[in-house]
Amino acid sequence: MKVIEFYEKATEPLISFEIIPPKRGKSTKRIFDALDQVMPYNPPFIDITSHAAEAYYEELNDGVVKRHIKRKRPGTIGLSAAIKHRYNVEPVPHIICKGFTKEETEDALIELNYLGIQNVLAIRGDDPGAPKPQNKSRGINEYAIDLVRQIKRMNNGLYLEDLIDTDNTDFCVGVGGYPEKHFEAPNLDWDIQRLKEKVDAGADYIVTQMFFDNNQYFDFVGRCRKAGITVPIIPGLKIITRYEHLTNLPRYFYLTIPEALSHEISSDPKNAREIGIEWSAKQCTELLENNVPGLHFYIMADPSPVVSLLEKIPFGSTVKQR
Repeated sequence: MKVIEFYEKATEPLISFEIIPPKRGKSTKRIFDALDQVMPYNPPFIDITSHAAEAYYEELNDGVVKRHIKRKRPGTIGLSAAIKHRYNVEPVPHIICKGFTKEETEDALIELNYLGIQNVLAIRGDDPGAPKPQNKSRGINEYAIDLVRQIKRMNNGLYLEDLIDTDNTDFCVGVGGYPEKHFEAPNLDWDIQRLKEKVDAGADYIVTQMFFDNNQYFDFVGRCRKAGITVPIIPGLKIITRYEHLTNLPRYFYLTIPEALSHEISSDPKNAREIGIEWSAKQCTELLENNVPGLHFYIMADPSPVVSLLEKIPFGSTVKQR
């Protein structure tokens, strides 16, 4: 079943989660242990992040610095298949531009299609520092809109090569949205116009970057609707659990943390986790009162803060009893 169909048929908000594959050489045990804790909340789908190769440097004994390139977190497709088989829950693997050629993207989509996986999230992805793929006649997708167009072309039976009697794929495509604008965008309205172009190209729904001030989300949705974007816009949420998040999250995700929240945690850093959970509980309650289509939690590998949060809001216990 497609993500967009879940939202179209839902009679109440949905709860979904996003995880990160294990590092190279690690098993999936920790991931499955995490998912076991959130499955009682009946998520209709689980997002799985994707990661390109990264460049890193090693200084050898003779003082020479050697450059290496490798993927630190491979396995998005395999983990997606395992989740579908183990939990009978729809996986949403992320498809990214950075570090992949159009041919590699097409191959990945073909594999997902063979596995019966119909949902993907198309994003540009972070620049891993690895060189752009070379010697590929078709090049790369520069932006998420290029990914959306490639996926939708495959849905129409159009592949990179002119093939005869091709079968159409049938992917539902999600894209990312930024309530505080993408860090490279000159302003929010400009960013929303780029988002509308992705929707016009065929994106079926939007999931937002994390935010900690609901007014930013409400304003973002209002601006999107005014711009003519009508697809579901799902709020993406993360719980602050450590004092270091006050500086790390803005640095890596280009977001702001409300003064009241940062002051409360700074005044009592040992209780950062409980403060973060309480803040997020208030966020969720207000969002639900304003009829959001769902709540999408970035749990990555540790679901315990979200589980604690869901136990604090009436909606969470209701979902768990379904």
